[in-house]
Amino acid sequence: MDAVNAAENTTPDKPVLTHLRQDGTAQMVDVSNKAETTREATATATVNSTAEVLALLGAGELPKGDALAVARVAGILAAKKTPDLIPLCHPLPLTKVTVDFELGADAVTVFATVKTRGVTGVEMEALTAASVAALSVYDMIKAVDKHAVLTDIKVLAKSGGKSGDWTL
Repeated sequence: MDAVNAAENTTPDKPVLTHLRQDGTAQMVDVSNKAETTREATATATVNSTAEVLALLGAGELPKGDALAVARVAGILAAKKTPDLIPLCHPLPLTKVTVDFELGADAVTVFATVKTRGVTGVEMEALTAASVAALSVYDMIKAVDKHAVLTDIKVLAKSGGKSGDWTL
């Protein structure tokens, strides 16, 4: 059974892992028969730190410079490099990547949205963008907060494709 047929035979009580062949070895899913649609996904990641560090971050006054500008570019680049990092991801023609930040009292939340017109979704690209942007924030603040913590990396929403729209 190929991955496309396996996906069609998946039910909530009988999931089929499409990245595994019947013998248990890994495979890249064959998406050649899937319809091309506009697909979008948004993911998030959070970096917890101190109020003092978040004030420096928001003001662009960290010792390493404007952390949010660096993290934004890092997230965009990461989305584009996802198939180089995640072995079974398909290379996709990304049409849009945005990385935004929400500063709180003791955390910065990263929001990454990725869009394409293709035959497979962009959830992994959005997760990679959010994760790498958060790692970049961590890298930029570690000189002033060695105890910062990355948390809550997850997909918030996806749209397009046969399975339709989904929101957390």
